[in-house]
Amino acid sequence: MTKVVGYVPGAYDMFHIGHLNILRRARSGCDYLIAGVVTDEVVRRAKGRDPVIPLAERLEIVRSISYVDRAVVDVSTDKMVMWRQLGFDVIFKGDDWKETDKGRRLERDLGEVGVRVVYSPYTAYTSSTALRRLVAANLANDGS
Repeated sequence: MTKVVGYVPGAYDMFHIGHLNILRRARSGCDYLIAGVVTDEVVRRAKGRDPVIPLAERLEIVRSISYVDRAVVDVSTDKMVMWRQLGFDVIFKGDDWKETDKGRRLERDLGEVGVRVVYSPYTAYTSSTALRRLVAANLANDGS
C-alpha cells in the first residue's frame, strides 16, 4: 500500500490553536505529515513583517507536535521548490487561500505534478495577526 505524504507549510509564529487545528486536520488527511516552517525571509516577503518567534524556536515547537512526522525549513514562497525536495502528494492550506489568485496558482502549479490541494478552515478568531494586535494594544495601555 502506498503511503500518502502530506505537506503543511506555515510561519507558525506565536503558535496558537489555529496552527494546531491545521496540523491535526492535515494529519488526518495523510499517512505521513511533513510540516514546513518558513524562514524569516519568507515570512517577511509574504507578510511584510518579521516573525516574533525565531525560526529555530518555531521549528522546534512544530517538530514537537504529535501530528507532525517531520518538520523542515521551508525556504520559498513557491511550494514547487519544496515539492521537488520532498515529493509530497497533498498540500494543506488554510481556506483563506481558497478561490484567491495565490490559491489558484498553487492549485495549478502543484496540480500539474499530481499534488492535491486541501483547504482547512481558517481560525479567524485566533491568528498570529490578532495576537500581535492584542499584544500591541496591551503594551500601549501599559505605557510601555
